[in-house]
Amino acid sequence: MSPTTLPAGPEHGHVTFLGAGPGDPGLLTLRAVEALANADVLVAEHEVLDVVRTHARAGVTVVHTDPDPSTNPVPGTGAPQLTVVDGTSATVGVPAIRDAAHLVMEAARGGRRVVRAVTGDPGLDTDAAAEMLACAAAGVPFEVVPGIASAVGVPAYAGVPLRDAEGTDVRFVDARTASGRCWTEVGASDGTVVVSTTLDAVAAAAGELVSAGRKPDTPMTVTVGGTTTRQRTWTATLGTVAQTLKQAKVLPSPDGGRPVIAVVGERSAAAQRDRLSWFESKALFGWKVLVPRTKEQAASLSDQLRSYGAVPHEVPTIAVEPPRTPQQMERAVKGLVTGRYEWIAFTSVNAVKAVREKFEEYGLDARAFAGIKVAAVGEQTAKALIAFGVKPDLVPSGEQSAAGLLEDWPPYDPVFDPIDRVFLPRADIATETLVAGLIELGWEVDDVTAYRTVRASPPPADTREAIKGGGFDAVLFTSSSTVRNLVGIAGKPHNVTVIACIGPATAKTAEEHGLRVDVMAPEPSVHKLAEALADFGLRRRAAALEAGDPVTRPSERRPGARRRRSTT
Repeated sequence: MSPTTLPAGPEHGHVTFLGAGPGDPGLLTLRAVEALANADVLVAEHEVLDVVRTHARAGVTVVHTDPDPSTNPVPGTGAPQLTVVDGTSATVGVPAIRDAAHLVMEAARGGRRVVRAVTGDPGLDTDAAAEMLACAAAGVPFEVVPGIASAVGVPAYAGVPLRDAEGTDVRFVDARTASGRCWTEVGASDGTVVVSTTLDAVAAAAGELVSAGRKPDTPMTVTVGGTTTRQRTWTATLGTVAQTLKQAKVLPSPDGGRPVIAVVGERSAAAQRDRLSWFESKALFGWKVLVPRTKEQAASLSDQLRSYGAVPHEVPTIAVEPPRTPQQMERAVKGLVTGRYEWIAFTSVNAVKAVREKFEEYGLDARAFAGIKVAAVGEQTAKALIAFGVKPDLVPSGEQSAAGLLEDWPPYDPVFDPIDRVFLPRADIATETLVAGLIELGWEVDDVTAYRTVRASPPPADTREAIKGGGFDAVLFTSSSTVRNLVGIAGKPHNVTVIACIGPATAKTAEEHGLRVDVMAPEPSVHKLAEALADFGLRRRAAALEAGDPVTRPSERRPGARRRRSTT
């Protein structure tokens, strides 16, 4: 394929101009997700690439604009290239802005469904508007999927309503293209002004408004990284904003070109932001939390942490591998089909996965469980079974553990139970507690190694340095093995890092490795552990506010500062 040519196909394609919103992936519309799932080619601005590409189907050609022309110039032009980051071509060597329309139309003419994703809303994007006109002129059919405009979404996440009960007039200004006449008009108004600018140009924009007639003491908020966990908002006035940003040590900065949204106005609710700042006041807002589990197990826990405003970082400490000798597992699966078992007990998500993979190997599906009673050790294991098409008959009503499962397990009754055998697919780590308990209840147990757990490879060097150097705000230990394995592959977490453990046994192992435990789950559940960490974060925040101290993350504590022992 040549640098500027996409594969040929049927003549008529289709283009969707899609607004990806201000940055929070959760703000994508349902229609946007649907369009991304059906796209053959995705042309995305670099800033929203991570937001949209997760919803694209496998095999889609993904193209993005390089944000720094100096790193990837088109020879002889100095313009950035459009880089294919997924697909069969390395680069599409055309100037990014002017020729994005050319690329989009070429792909559409090849019969492809093209999605052109931009930050915010495409109706407010001048480049998208030009590309729409180009499609219209060339007869290429297109549609527009609106997105949440940054000028509206960011103030909402900053806790700054743009209108009050009196219906305040709202004006929107892009400081990067605003004329003198524009500043004069908004300066003469007493309404709210929403200014799209950059961090190092905020003070200049404030000066333009003052020159146009706004009072220097007019309230102003400045938000950077809006709608993401990097969001930060400062409250100032038109006259003090430069000093406020300097005192906050964000200016001068090499990152001064970062986009910001500033809200200016007497009635813009800037003075009420402490009460309305719902996003930045989340329990774990901006906390970088280490989740040392297998990637499959970490997914739901990471989602829960994100709901608290945290930034989860998944570091697998355990790798799952097939058993060294698969014959025992093969005989057990065949026994399921031939009626050898009354029960099958799953003690982990990995056990479900191992059995499911063996089923698929034999061309079986969930129907093979017909007539067999199924037990799951907890909610996550039950969810994995339901995803497989199997609703478990038994889930512990109390503690989600082998002991909890035994408390609810019925004893063998030769009158009502035609078969006395239980299939227990497990890890190579022994499960004597469950086996012994089932035998005591009168059951015969086929204790079968379905998978092996081995220590994972060490994480990248920068992750190891962050762990040992205090770059993480918290780490969640969900078992004793995660403690031993994390310390083994990456070293001990720094003493400023909050240590959260799922239960007493895990806490004891952490303490044996020289770690001070700050948080412990009230019951052995990963979700209760995340809740306990969130409660810790809220109490920590409340204590800082009550003492009149700034709210900081644990990783922002001064080196060598003593940690307060938690009573959690």
